[in-house]
Order: sequence, then C-alpha cells, then structure tokens
Amino acid sequence: MIYSSSDIKVFYLFLQASLSNRISGQYPLVQNVTVTEGGIANLTCRVEFNDNTSLQWSNPAQQTLFFGDKKALRDNRIELVRATSSELTISISDVTLSDEGMYTCSLFTMPVRTAKAYLTVLGVPEKPEIDGLTKPAMEGDHITLTCITQGSKPAADLRWFRNEKEVKGAKEVNASGKTFTVRSSLQLQVDRNDDGVAYTCRVDHVALTQAPQQATEVLEVHYAPRVEITHSLEVPQEGQYLKLECVSKGNPSPDPVMWTKDGSELPDLDRMIVEGRELTFTSLNKTDNGTYRCEASNHLGTSSAQYVLYVYDPNALGQHGTDHALIGGVVAVVVFVTLCLIIVLGRYLARHKGTYLTNEAKGADDAPDADTAIINAEGNHAHAEEKKEYFI
Repeated sequence: MIYSSSDIKVFYLFLQASLSNRISGQYPLVQNVTVTEGGIANLTCRVEFNDNTSLQWSNPAQQTLFFGDKKALRDNRIELVRATSSELTISISDVTLSDEGMYTCSLFTMPVRTAKAYLTVLGVPEKPEIDGLTKPAMEGDHITLTCITQGSKPAADLRWFRNEKEVKGAKEVNASGKTFTVRSSLQLQVDRNDDGVAYTCRVDHVALTQAPQQATEVLEVHYAPRVEITHSLEVPQEGQYLKLECVSKGNPSPDPVMWTKDGSELPDLDRMIVEGRELTFTSLNKTDNGTYRCEASNHLGTSSAQYVLYVYDPNALGQHGTDHALIGGVVAVVVFVTLCLIIVLGRYLARHKGTYLTNEAKGADDAPDADTAIINAEGNHAHAEEKKEYFI
C-alpha cells in the first residue's frame, strides 16, 4: 500500500498528539490535606497513564516513606493503604504538629516528575480554666475573671456568657512554638443580682467539630438584707384572721427574723403566733392596734420594715359606707344644680346687654344738684317713651 505525503503527515500528527496526551497524563496529581492533631492523614498520589513507572511518597525532610508498595521509613504510624500502577495512597495515624509540612509525590519517569501536597495539622485547644474568682465575693467588690486555653493552632477564640447572654471580654494571644495560648479577661463590679449567676468561658475553634470546650463558675455574692412586710387583708376588721409576712432577702440568709409591737415584745402570744417569718393574728380586736416592726440581720448589716395596724369595727365600717354614699349623692346633686344655674345666668346676661341710667342721671344734664336732677327726671317722665333706647 502506498501512502501519500498527506496521509503520512496526518498519521504523524495523530501519533504526536497521542504521545503528548500520554506524557501529560504521567504527571502525578495530589491534594492538600488538613487533619486535627491526633487524627489520621491520608495522602493520595494518582496518575492517569502509567507504564508501570514507580510512585514514591517522601516527607518534609525528604525522607522516603513508601516507594511503590515498599516501606522505606520505620515509623509504625505510617501505613500503606493502596498501591497500583496509577495510585499510591498512604496513611499517617496519630498525627502530631511535627508532621505538618510539604509532602512530595514523585513519578520516576525521565525526567522525574513531582507534585507537592501540604499537610496542615490543627492544634486542639485545651479545656479552658477560669481564674480570679473569690468565693464568696462581697457586694460592691471589683473582681477580674480570667479564662486561659493553651495548645490551639490557629489561635482559638474565647467568648464569655453571663448565664445564656454573651458579654464581651478582653482577649490576648501569645505564640508558644507552633501553638497559641489565649487569655480573655472579664471585669466585674458584683452586686446582689450576680449572686447565683453562672459565668461561662467558651472556646471556639475549627478543630472542635463536636462541641466547644468550656468552663463555668457560679458566683456567690454576700450582701446585707432588705426587708418588707406583706399582709393578707387590706381592711382588717375585728374577729378576722390576719397574716403578716416579713419578706427578707440577704446572703447569708437573715434567719430568724424578730417581730415587735410599738418597740416592745409582742403582748399576746396566744393570738399572735410567730412561725418563721410570719406573724399570724388568729382573731383581731381593737387591742391589736399599733405599729409592728420586723427586723432581719446578717453579718453585713440589719434591715427593718414597719406595718401600722388599725382594726375596724365591722358595724361602724358598714355605717360609714352608707353615710359616705349619701354624702356623695348630695354633693353630686348640688354640683349639678350649680352648673345649671351658671348656664342659665350666662344666657340671660348675654341677651340683656345695654346702657341703663338711674333717675338722677336722667335729669342731671341741666340740674345744679341731686334734688333738682330728680325733679327734672320726673318732669321728663312723660317723654320717656320717646327717648328709650334698647340695646340687644
């Protein structure tokens, strides 16, 4: 068979393209890997076309780890996962920060072709610790809570929470070799509202895939008591049951409390029963009238509250109620009548505006004295109808 020059040229171009594709497919392909400290890193090297040329993995120190399926470095953590003509995959278990670096996959063609994959190792932050808490704290104290975590890579983030609400702290980051030590401080002036409050320091980091590391401290704040008295009746009446309660809040708890009447001890303990913080009157009478005082103390101070008791006669209270209703009705009627009179008077005055002259004034134009003015006025009475003027 005889080939023309054009056929030979086409065949040559096809052969050149095939050879080019084959050569380009012999470049090794790798990917960067990120793993958490203590985890397992899988390093994979692949080629699309290979004529049984060996693949090799070497570490950042250029030490050969595997040449094909043959292990070259004695490290029990490094194992072969897969070795074929087109793939070499190895694993490194229990990865440490020192394993981080650039790993090289080599394909032993002429010339040797290589690809590099960077192994990133994440440093897991340690569980945080909170320092600076004094138990108990006193109301008004200034305290500084400090949260510390070590071993993170990259640097961890610390967040503070007061119960469930986030509050802002001041963060400080220091490098320690390949890892970081992170501190966050929270300054407080504690009061009674901080007693029993949980302050939590939480570590956020990319290596913590499950749940964040955190530490919690519950504040105990001591404060002086505050006292108030609550009562079961608004209008105490003779014969009724009355309960007074001394509500005292303080830490330590100000128990027991002390009840007095008019500055002295309670006079009738048969009807006045004290149980804990409660003072109970089983049946009120007029002799119970007076000022009752409740006092509570702890080592930080003393607080007291007063309740003035006045016992009403049920019959007199009912009569007073009737009298008050009657008086209220009378007052309402008087007010209504007064308003009506004001309205009528106002309308009357509006309709009768004008100028009016007394008898003396009518004859005063030509009169030398008052008597003459009156006579002139009476003399002119006959013409009064002609001179009347009305202003409406």
